[in-house]
Amino acid sequence: MAVQKFRSIEEMDAAPAPERSAHRGFERFIRLNAQLWTLSTRPRPRGVFKYRSLEEAQKAAETMAAGRTARSQPE
Repeated sequence: MAVQKFRSIEEMDAAPAPERSAHRGFERFIRLNAQLWTLSTRPRPRGVFKYRSLEEAQKAAETMAAGRTARSQPE
């Protein structure tokens, strides 16, 4: 989008408003999101996880880094 400069408020009011299409931006988001998923090298588990200790969280992080996405259920 080009930058417009105005010398007065009257010039600014007389200028046409730029056209914006909400659909175009959303479609671009969908395309970029699909491309991101395609380029992603390792799957990541979805959701928010709670851990009882720092050691348990670090173990889960190491498991994900190793490429294993299975997470043991809390006891």
